[in-house]
Amino acid sequence: MPITLENLIAHHARHLGDCPAVSFGGETLNWREFDSQVNRLANALHRAGIDKGDKVATALPNSLELLTIYWASVSIGAVLVPLSPLLNATGLANLLENAEVRLVFLTAALNSDLARERERLPLIEARNYIVLGEDGGPAWSAFIADSPTTPPPRPAMDEQDLFNIVYSSGTTGLPKGIMHSHLVRAHYGSHCAGWFRMTRDSVVLHTGSIVFNGAFVTLMPCFFLGAHYILHPQFDVESMIETVRRDRVTHIMMVPAQIIALLQSENFTAENMASLEMLLTIGAPLQQTYKEQVNAIIPRRFYELYGLTEGFVTVLDRNDFDRYADSVGCPPPGFDMRIVDDQGVDLPPGEVGEIVGRGPALSSGYYRQPQLTAETFRKGWLYTGDLGYADEDGFLYLAGRKKELIISGGVNVFPQDIEAIAARHESLLEVAVFGIESDKWGESPVAAVVLKAGAQESPAEIAAWINARVEARFQKVADVYPVDQMPRNVAGKTLKHELKDRYLADRKQ
Repeated sequence: MPITLENLIAHHARHLGDCPAVSFGGETLNWREFDSQVNRLANALHRAGIDKGDKVATALPNSLELLTIYWASVSIGAVLVPLSPLLNATGLANLLENAEVRLVFLTAALNSDLARERERLPLIEARNYIVLGEDGGPAWSAFIADSPTTPPPRPAMDEQDLFNIVYSSGTTGLPKGIMHSHLVRAHYGSHCAGWFRMTRDSVVLHTGSIVFNGAFVTLMPCFFLGAHYILHPQFDVESMIETVRRDRVTHIMMVPAQIIALLQSENFTAENMASLEMLLTIGAPLQQTYKEQVNAIIPRRFYELYGLTEGFVTVLDRNDFDRYADSVGCPPPGFDMRIVDDQGVDLPPGEVGEIVGRGPALSSGYYRQPQLTAETFRKGWLYTGDLGYADEDGFLYLAGRKKELIISGGVNVFPQDIEAIAARHESLLEVAVFGIESDKWGESPVAAVVLKAGAQESPAEIAAWINARVEARFQKVADVYPVDQMPRNVAGKTLKHELKDRYLADRKQ
């Protein structure tokens, strides 16, 4: 029997009907109520000509409607394409065209901006631009009007049928459409539930955008189990803490920037977080000093996941924190990892190379990009483009992106090594290191920093502090570049190429 997810919400409606399913904006729906909303929208999609395999895109902020779209699309075999509402019209049109989308839900502002791009999108009929406003909007209301809440027609599904296409929020280059099948998303549901000790009684809170793949790391196991999923409109640290306290939240996932904000709040206390069983960091490396601060306030709740949308992960379990806190964990059961050199030869423990992995969550590749797929997925292994090393116990330690490697005086300099030292400076909130061209050394490191409120140190003083503590001359920073905040993509990753461009532009002035 194939493992597919088109009947998942209906299953919970039948067996868990009165249990809380989803909460947003003060409204909570049980599984029977949520199933009715999913069915109504699924029937409306079917009425609009959307069939199995057709692509349905979203460009919306968090909302109850967005969650409904996710599961309504899947329930009729359509392929979900979640996109960021922060895209401009040209960027959105590029992705809609690449994904061969037939229907899109979007904001009124994006719909207006997209008008000049519609000639590029012949697959989307004029009636299939569905607009949502703050209250759902008249276009949404018209779209679902008179649509029944009975189950929609279900197509025959195979576990390799596409569940979604997620466009990478990569830090460099053009986004790539990463394909996930129903089977892969089912693995997300079952495997992540086990890794993070989730049960049907869990209460999962998500406060960031749900359009990036990291959100599915807690969304899928929560929905797979039939647990309670609470979604916030956007991240607000005080609202998050209050929700954890009031609603007895057990599991939450955060990106490093959110954790840094959490640590600045006076309300982040053991008492307010008493119900929490997991605080998971994901999306980008979290500096060791912040890991230790979190663990000191709420011991034995901290997890870290290193992973790629393409489907390889390692997990730092809460029980491994004391021994391996500066690692990002090890591959879970069913996943394999290798560290290889530029020729693909396996390296021994302690030597830095490219991280290569495989496992049951591996993507089938990039949509309509066979050459890139062949370059990245080789003989069942994902070549991540990330650098790191494994210790004797198989725990992974990150060294950065291959593309971000700095070569100074012929020596490899890993930005993350410098960042780990700089993060210990008491006046620095965040740090990101990138390389710039140097006549003398080829490249030199520069540290972009966000200062804490009230910090008085000059860039030269901070640079001197860092350079007095790095392990080698080639790790010394050539400059410190203060910024008000780090530029980030929707997944919370710091955009180092943008920082470098800003730095070079400012230096020319």
